[in-house]
Amino acid sequence: MKKITLEIRPENKRSHINREIYGHFSEHLGRCIYNGLYVGEDSSVPNKNGVRKDVIEALKAIKIPVLRWPGGCFADEYHWKDGIGEKSGRKKMINTNWGHVVEDNSFGTHEFMDLCEELGCEPYIAGNLGSGTVSELAEWVEYMTFDGVSPMAELRRKNGREKPWRLKYLGIGNESWGCGGNMRPEYYADEYRRYQTFCKNFSGNELFKVACGPSANDYNWTEKLMPCLNEWNAKAISLHYYTIPTGDWSKKGDAVDFTDEEYYKTIKSTLYMEELVTRHSEIMSKTDPEGKIGLIVDEWGCWYDVEKGTNPGFLFQQNTMRDAIVAAINLNIFNEHSDRVVMANIAQAVNVLQAVILTEGEKMVLTPTYYVFKLYSGHQDSELVESVLNNETASSGDTEIPAVTKSVSIDKNGDMLITLANCSIDEDIAAEVSTGSFAASSASAEILCGEVHAYNGFDGKENVKSCAFDGITLSGNKLTFVMPKCSVIAIKLKK
Repeated sequence: MKKITLEIRPENKRSHINREIYGHFSEHLGRCIYNGLYVGEDSSVPNKNGVRKDVIEALKAIKIPVLRWPGGCFADEYHWKDGIGEKSGRKKMINTNWGHVVEDNSFGTHEFMDLCEELGCEPYIAGNLGSGTVSELAEWVEYMTFDGVSPMAELRRKNGREKPWRLKYLGIGNESWGCGGNMRPEYYADEYRRYQTFCKNFSGNELFKVACGPSANDYNWTEKLMPCLNEWNAKAISLHYYTIPTGDWSKKGDAVDFTDEEYYKTIKSTLYMEELVTRHSEIMSKTDPEGKIGLIVDEWGCWYDVEKGTNPGFLFQQNTMRDAIVAAINLNIFNEHSDRVVMANIAQAVNVLQAVILTEGEKMVLTPTYYVFKLYSGHQDSELVESVLNNETASSGDTEIPAVTKSVSIDKNGDMLITLANCSIDEDIAAEVSTGSFAASSASAEILCGEVHAYNGFDGKENVKSCAFDGITLSGNKLTFVMPKCSVIAIKLKK
């Protein structure tokens, strides 16, 4: 049996893990909003103000910290005034990006902001820079956040909301290098500076403005953008990167039916996130050595071919143990880079891409990815501590990957959380962990494991679900245990 060792140095606190790293993304795409999050007040599905109650409770259970909306590519064709007021009078439009279906705007600003209040999470608005205007975005901010006398504040009150909402995160444009306008970085930088100037802080609300950063390894975009930004006009830039097993956007591979080698290629593809975050951070540090501008990975996750028989524009895919391993790897990477990564948003929350929740009529499924977020939730707002892994490898064919990925944090109560993923699908791995100067009074753990193709379907069977893991031995400052193949483990050590 292969063996790994992990040395934890708890006295070396490296950075704060923002809770927003465990964020989510909801776009007007397929069945993410409609028949996913939102079913309408008259639906037979139990709901609160039109939002499914079971989805609300599921998201609360993983302590959802932030929700991005309304896109995605949809954001740069979205005109917010179409989604306010009496629903019978709201404009209808064609969603040209996703399936060419009718968007009736029944889920708009009030519905989204009220949902975030219900969930207790921060709203993250993606503003329309691509086809919108400066005044349109400025008025949206005023509508949501101003408590004084103004046309937009009065319009909000007329529409039933007396007090403003709190809006922290504002993205100005989405994928401006692509669907958001096919802009050059120099042009976008000037547009960003113009738009953000008119997005004001009202009534004690302070905006955390996010500039559109690069796609994957477009390092030139970051090189050109960063000199145009400072801590006064931008708090962060975004990064988008999707895990595609084949590396071919035209034939991305099946979500459930894949070979061992395709699995390992998927993991290798997702591990590329480490290089992306590292290199973009290095470029950012040239003009921002103190790290005042954060990096937000506000679109990440697996992207496969859609499920057979579904609308290709709806991006619906199943979610297996492979996706759980991908989620664990990415979250560990974000934790390890939390000195620069201040938020991340998996794509997407419900029924789209690597969703944490799937719905079909009155049925709801929690995916393997959901349970990874559950296991990792204790990292939120904790302090990353240094840890050194003596690793093994796993492979199939010509594809070789590190066998284990990890991150370690200490929370405000002084308790430690260790998260590990065994990425091998055919070998258990023995683990020995040294906690250094951390004296644990007790250890408990949860595990998520299963056959790599296993998933939770609408037949009511939960084939993949986290449960207690009692295979850990604690002796002094040493932990020993065996990580089952294809598993994710979260170990809680009480001080």
